[in-house]
Amino acid sequence: MFSGPTREAETLGFRFGAKGTHTSRTMMMQELSRVLEATNQDARRADYAAAIVDGNCLSKPTAATRRLSNQRLGELYGLDPMIPLFRVLRRLWDIGPDGRPLLALLAAIARDPLLAATCPAIVAMPVNSELQRDALKGALQTAVGDRLNDSTLEKVCRNAASTWAQSGHLEGRTFKKRRMVTPSPTAVTFAIYLAQAAGFRGAEIFSCGWLSVLDCDPSQARELALDAKRSGLLDLRMAGDVVELNLSRLDPYAVRA
Repeated sequence: MFSGPTREAETLGFRFGAKGTHTSRTMMMQELSRVLEATNQDARRADYAAAIVDGNCLSKPTAATRRLSNQRLGELYGLDPMIPLFRVLRRLWDIGPDGRPLLALLAAIARDPLLAATCPAIVAMPVNSELQRDALKGALQTAVGDRLNDSTLEKVCRNAASTWAQSGHLEGRTFKKRRMVTPSPTAVTFAIYLAQAAGFRGAEIFSCGWLSVLDCDPSQARELALDAKRSGLLDLRMAGDVVELNLSRLDPYAVRA
């Protein structure tokens, strides 16, 4: 659905393997929002850590919980402009609030293999259908085999379900039902960026898993990509099945580096 590890993906900030932050946390949408609100776009990794640990921008009760929050947010998002994936996330985030939960979700999927493993189960759910925990657990077991015990798998399922609720894909407390999300041009731009890093090229980008996570069919993905082009986020030329993409506008630092 998302292709496997590539050198480009790892260089840009993807994380792979059988471990992930969702063994103990959700995607921490509220915490991420508060950290990015408390820092500017030029912040360094030490600045993000200082905002969380010293400035207590997350209002955590102890130094230990502040340090742990800094660690977990770093795992999920990088919080470091030296990581290209985070640079792009931060730039798109600062454009405006539309699509922020989906931007956070996409970044968390790229950096948490356990959350990524749950994507097929969620994307395949019909609208208004109820989440089946066994389907979520089965998707995880397919990805990690016997490397996680049953209690850890259950914890990942709970945390992943909460993440998908934070992104808007699920709704409800005890019984969660599938809802359609509405992708923004910034979210589609980020999905295209991640898809290209994962090895997808040309027209296949618009039908790959990264766009499916946004409940976006290929036709809608193309239209939103054109909106992103008009906003100056990317360069795009399309003629039938021939698609030419240039993402250098999205991360000018990468061109200079």
